[in-house]
Amino acid sequence: MGIDVTVTDTGRRRFLGGLIAVGVAPGVTWADAGSPAFLSAAAQPDGRFVLCGIGRELDIRFTLSLPARGHAAAAHPLRPEAVAFARRPGTFALVIDCVLGTQMAVLEAPEGRHFYGHGVFSSDGRYLFTTENDYEAGRGRIGVWDAGHGYRRIADWDSGGIGPHDIALLPGSDTLVVANGGIDTHPDTGRTKLNIATMAPNLAYVQDGVVVETAALPAHLHKNSIRHLSVGHDGHVAFGIQWQGDGPAPVLAGAHRMGQTPRLMTAPEAAMRDMQGYVGSIALSSNGRTISVTSPRGGVLQHYDVATAELLASLAMPDVSGVAVMGGALAVSAGTGALHLIGADGTARERQTRLQWDNHLVAVGTTSA
Repeated sequence: MGIDVTVTDTGRRRFLGGLIAVGVAPGVTWADAGSPAFLSAAAQPDGRFVLCGIGRELDIRFTLSLPARGHAAAAHPLRPEAVAFARRPGTFALVIDCVLGTQMAVLEAPEGRHFYGHGVFSSDGRYLFTTENDYEAGRGRIGVWDAGHGYRRIADWDSGGIGPHDIALLPGSDTLVVANGGIDTHPDTGRTKLNIATMAPNLAYVQDGVVVETAALPAHLHKNSIRHLSVGHDGHVAFGIQWQGDGPAPVLAGAHRMGQTPRLMTAPEAAMRDMQGYVGSIALSSNGRTISVTSPRGGVLQHYDVATAELLASLAMPDVSGVAVMGGALAVSAGTGALHLIGADGTARERQTRLQWDNHLVAVGTTSA
C-alpha cells in the first residue's frame, strides 16, 4: 500500500521534507500542499487509482497513488492530511501526508467489519469518524479514531440504523449526522443487497456516541436508500437517495433539520426517470436555497428549490459524478475527465483532464466560503 506522489512544486516539498527530517519544520498547512479546494478519487488512463487535490481554478495540485479504487476522502480541518477510503465494501483507509506524499497510517476495519467509503473529522481535528458495517449483526457502526495519536481506534458507536454510508458534522458542534441507507450486505455476497423488502433508511444524529434523533422517510418510501449528505452553515441537511424499487423513483433528494420532518424534493416523472433512480453526490448551496444532485447513471445534474421543494433545472452532463459548493458557484466533476465550474449566473467553465473522476468532491477547509 505504498504511496507515490506527483506534484508541481517538488522543490518546496523537498525543502519542507528536509526541515521535518531535522525537526525544525514550521507548522505546515494546506497551503504547503498547494491550497487545494477539493479532494477527489480518480482512475488514471493506465488503470491505476489516485487521490487528487484540485484547486479553485480546477487545476490539479497533487496526485497521490492508491492501492485500489477510492471513493470519498476526509480532509483534516487544520493539517494537510487526508484519509482516502476504499470503495465499499473496503476494509482499509489510508492516512496521507499531502505535503510529503507519504503514508502516515493505515486504518484497518476490525474483524467482522468493513468501511462504507466515507468519514469525517471532528471540528478540532482530534478525531476521525468512519461509517462501518457490522455484517454478522447486520447493524451500522461508527468507528472513532484518535487522529492525534497515530489514528488508533478508541471507540465504537451505534450508527442508529443499517448500512451507514455518508457521515457529516453539523456546524458549530460535534454532532454527527449519518445517512443510514437501510441496506444490509455481507462480504460473502459482495455488493448484493440482502434486505430490500424490509429496508428502513433514516438520518441519525449522534452526540458523544448517543443517537439523539432519527428521521425516517414515510413507510411507502422505505426502498429509498439515503446515501449522501451536504450540510449548510445553519445545520440544514440535504440528503441524496438511491431508489431500490421498481419503476421511476418517487423522490431522490430531501432536506432536514433536527426536530423537524424531512422535506422531500419533487420533480416531473420524466425528469425523475432521467436520473435512473440514482444520486451519486449532492450539494446544498452556500445560501441554503438550492440543492444540486448528480446522476452518473443518467448523466444528469439537477437543481431543486428548497423553499418550494420543486425542480428548478435539469442539465445533461455525461457521467457526471461529484458536486460541491465553492462560494456562490458549483464545482462539478465527471467520469469523462471533465471538471466544471458553474457560476450563480449560470455561466460555466470547463477543464478537461485525463482522469476518470469518482463520485465525490470533498471540500478542504473553507471552500464553501
